Order: sequence, then C-alpha cells, then structure tokens
Amino acid sequence: MNAPLPKEDINWESRKEQATGWFKELRDQICAEFETLEDELTGTEFTTQEAARFACKPWSRDESDEKNESGSILNGGGEISLMRGRVFEKVGVNISTVYGTFSEQFQKEIPGAEDSDGAFWASGISLVAHMQSPLVPAIHMNTRMIVTSKGWFGGGGDLNPMVEVPKDTEDFHAAWKECCDRHDPDYYPKFKEWCDEYFFIKHRNQPRGVGGIFYDYLDSGSWDDDFAFTQDVGKTFTKIYPEIVRRHMNEDWTEEQREHQLVKRGHYAEYNLVYDRGTRFGLMTGGNTEAILMSLPPIAKWP
Repeated sequence: MNAPLPKEDINWESRKEQATGWFKELRDQICAEFETLEDELTGTEFTTQEAARFACKPWSRDESDEKNESGSILNGGGEISLMRGRVFEKVGVNISTVYGTFSEQFQKEIPGAEDSDGAFWASGISLVAHMQSPLVPAIHMNTRMIVTSKGWFGGGGDLNPMVEVPKDTEDFHAAWKECCDRHDPDYYPKFKEWCDEYFFIKHRNQPRGVGGIFYDYLDSGSWDDDFAFTQDVGKTFTKIYPEIVRRHMNEDWTEEQREHQLVKRGHYAEYNLVYDRGTRFGLMTGGNTEAILMSLPPIAKWP
C-alpha cells in the first residue's frame, strides 16, 4: 500500500521517518508556546477565565483496500490538538501521516501519481488560529511532505489581521525573508508572490490577509536542503507569531471591532471551502473531516 520509492533515492523510508518525527516535534513546540500565551494574558475581560490547554484527539484508519466515497483508498492517521481559550478562541494544530491510492480523477492533478498507479504517502502539520481579540491577527501555517513516484515538500504561513497594523505586517514578512535568505535568496520573492496569488479570494476580488510565503513541489535536488528549509519555516513561525500576539492580546476592543472580525472570518471560511488545496486534498482522499475542517472559525457572520 505504501507509495513506491523514487528509484534514485535508496534512503527514502528513512527520510519519511525524519519528516514525520519533525512534524510531531514542531506540533509539541507550538502547542507549548500557545499555552504559554494563554498563561500570560493580563488584560481584557477574559482574564477572569482559566488559561486553556490543548486537548489531543488521535484518529486512525484501519488497513483497507476498499475505496471510499471519493474513489480513493486512504489509511494511516493523525492527531487533532484543539484549544478554546481566553487568548485563542479556537486554535487547531493537526498532524497526520496517511498513505493509499488516489482516485483516477485526482491522480491527474498530483505530480508523479499516474506513474505510481495512484499510490501516495503524505505527512504534515497544519495550524489555524482564530483569536478572541479582533486586534490580534488570525494565522495559518502548514508544512508537509508528499511522496508518489516523486517526493517533495510544501507549506508556508500567512497572516490574517482584522485591521492591518503596518509594523506587524513588516515584521512578519521580514521574518520570512530572513528564513528564506538563509537557504536561497530567490525563495522569498518567489514564495511571497505565490502566497499573494494563492491566498486571494477571487469572488470578492480581495486578498485573504496580508500574505506571507507559500511554496509547493519543492524538490531542489537536495532532500537535506529542502527538509532544512521546511524545518526553518516551522521554527520561524514559532518565533514571529507569538511576538505579534503579545503586542495586542492585552488591548481592549469594541463591539464594533468584534463585528468586523466576525465578517472577516466569514470571508476566511469562504476561501477555505472554495479554494484551499489542503481542504480539497483531504476531502478528495476521504480524510478525517473533523481535521480537514478544523480551519473554520468558531463564529462568523455574513452581512
């Protein structure tokens, strides 16, 4: 059932183990940092509540050769880590490692899938945070590794403020530029542009947020270099986003700002349901619905 290995790479199974181990380690680091933020809240009405903690829910699919409703075969599993707190209204940090066979329809859209007879392996981490305060930007980050008859990394992170704060945007992008420049000076302009194009709500003719970086099909010819960059993306996120949260989480906000936040969340939900690749990949392969739709906000409004 496992995806075939690229013939030229005899160490691919070891690399899968390394990537899977890293995604779990990164999940643990992020959850610990977010729980620290919950502890540090000193302002706003939510200080009367207890600081929240993540609840982890494992899921798995039994070994099976039966096709699901999407026409794919999927096995494996993962863990959903969800927290609803006084800083984070809803934040999910999910990890998964799955394998199986793509449907004939989906094989045509995934590099190397037709040459592997649809067999694939995928592992990754996906995070979305919706905040209590409309003054603290929502955030998305994910990184992943996929193997068919080819193997590659993808991922990125983008900031979604309710009202843009120029310094937050500047510092967020500066962090990504420093991360990219440590690996390849061409990465930041390329991945920033890709992010701007990808996270655009076409039916509203507006960007989802203030951008960040997005990359996919990263196979430079050096797996070690690509893995190192993907690790650096996770480390960079874990440093810069908590810094931005701390700037604003203790500030008071108005009901008008809260209403604006809920409408913006509606736009976020529209994007994820209509355009997001991760959502589509999960649904097309018959993945865990709860994990796939974790990105949706807890409350949203449409005027």
